[in-house]
Amino acid sequence: MKKIILSFFLACTFTKAYAWGTTGHRVIAEIAERNLKHKTQRKLKEIIGNQKLAYWANWPDFIKSDQSETWKSTGVWHFVNVSETKDLSSFSEALHQVKAPNLFSQIQTLSAQIKDKNTAPKDREIALRFLIHIVGDMAQPLHVGNESDKGGNTITLSFFGQPTNLHSLWDNQLVDYQKYSYTEYADVLLRKEVDIDSVQRGSLESWIYDSRLQADKIYQNTKPNQNYKYEYDYQFNDLLERQLLYGGLRLAKILNDLF
Repeated sequence: MKKIILSFFLACTFTKAYAWGTTGHRVIAEIAERNLKHKTQRKLKEIIGNQKLAYWANWPDFIKSDQSETWKSTGVWHFVNVSETKDLSSFSEALHQVKAPNLFSQIQTLSAQIKDKNTAPKDREIALRFLIHIVGDMAQPLHVGNESDKGGNTITLSFFGQPTNLHSLWDNQLVDYQKYSYTEYADVLLRKEVDIDSVQRGSLESWIYDSRLQADKIYQNTKPNQNYKYEYDYQFNDLLERQLLYGGLRLAKILNDLF
């Protein structure tokens, strides 16, 4: 009976493992918003009015609960799995060979829809909602993880005694453990010394490859069926903060380039 209950719990966890959770996505959106050019701010206001980017940052996850299945096909947009990680060149080649819609293809498609002046206003707004979210997904390393373990979803473990999986740990528990609101977290991260030009330099492929390299570090230093506590947060806090900050700065770069 215990095994059945645990299996049910984990199945629910896998189904609802959304990238970064609500707080993490809002942190990335807030960081991006604080790094937008004035022209970009004006253009975004034409699309979403006075609303903050953080307001829409989790909408693409919330609609997964839509029983009409209107958005069912968008589920695969949130991740991309590429096994080739030898170097950027081979990774990029493999990335371009992924045929199904994915994180990489959709960031490009959504960007084009937003930039196209012929896109209907409502469609442009929806594309923007997705773009804000999916660029955030790109910064969560396990959304560029191994296909064999579904980005860490099948790697079971515990965090402070609570059963979870590797993907969910990075989506939610590590961020929530910091006990910041999303605006507080953005404040803290934006005070870190970082070369913004360097973070924003490079191609979309290189940014995804960067996340994949971080995923490899996580895989190499996380064992299944372990109960992780303070030491895990201590070991990975710098990487967690890096990914949230980089995600926000790169989202800002994409939006600034669009307008």
